[in-house]
Amino acid sequence: MKALVCEDFGPVDNLVYREFPDPVPAEGEVLVDVDAIGVNFPDGLLVEGKYQLRPQCPFVPGSEFAGRVAALGAGTSGFAVGDRVFGWHMGGGAYAERVVALTSEIHPLPASLSVEQGAALLCATGTAHHALRQRGRLQPGETLVVLGAAGGTGIGAVQIGKAIGAHVIAVCSSDEKIEFARSRGADEGINYSREDLNQAIKARTGGRGADVVYDAVGGDAFDACSRAMAWDGRLLVVGFASGRIPKLPANLTLVKGYSVVGVFWGEFTRREPQVHAANMRELLAWVEAGKVVPVIDREFRLADGIQAIQYVTGRNVRGKVVVKP
Repeated sequence: MKALVCEDFGPVDNLVYREFPDPVPAEGEVLVDVDAIGVNFPDGLLVEGKYQLRPQCPFVPGSEFAGRVAALGAGTSGFAVGDRVFGWHMGGGAYAERVVALTSEIHPLPASLSVEQGAALLCATGTAHHALRQRGRLQPGETLVVLGAAGGTGIGAVQIGKAIGAHVIAVCSSDEKIEFARSRGADEGINYSREDLNQAIKARTGGRGADVVYDAVGGDAFDACSRAMAWDGRLLVVGFASGRIPKLPANLTLVKGYSVVGVFWGEFTRREPQVHAANMRELLAWVEAGKVVPVIDREFRLADGIQAIQYVTGRNVRGKVVVKP
């Protein structure tokens, strides 16, 4: 099969599009013919050797996909050859024409979703769902501030925040991105390129501060939000797209009485599969109701997968990018 291969950790430019051995499903696994691949910010970090996981080289990166079941491992049940599915695989392998995954990692693809939408739904939106439901305990009527609100996981957080009933403030680098976030449900926006983020959050909350901040950006934005939290607020650490891992003055959490909470969706799905399954039922119900809609920005060919990853890591994307074999 054709795949995008990481021969050794380093720049994304070093990935090679070449033949790679077909994966073989083991017991409890399925083999999927891939029709679409979701591109996520951590894909670039994984290739550079900067992510929490470090697979043995050479390996095929990518975790999110949609397609059709091609074969079942010995003793595997719950799916049949030909089933349309979407899912993710923590071990990677998605930037390829075929991928294997555990049955717990895939789900039937609803008829209402295209394969492109299926490939764009799970990782970014699943992360936002877990962050806001389990880690942030977001409640109806609370104020949610979403950093990087135009990106894949940010726009998922905007939509899920509205589905829960929160007042959502989108934080973006341009007015165009703010308008995009507003078109997906955000109540208002902050352009941090021309406004002081700390003061802007306080102004829009009547001085109270944010109940929940969804931060996939880190850096200066985290620093500002750490000073703009409401009493009993929850500052969710999702990622560091800015490139700088911030340091927290712990005295702020003491005097303002808020929590800093880490979010690692992949590990959550492994440790709490029943809660993850309940999340998926709720998420798919929102999708069917039109409250959460996967947004596709651009599509790339697998042979052009390097450009796809760079487009996402360059923070140009509005919604999700999809790669197609």
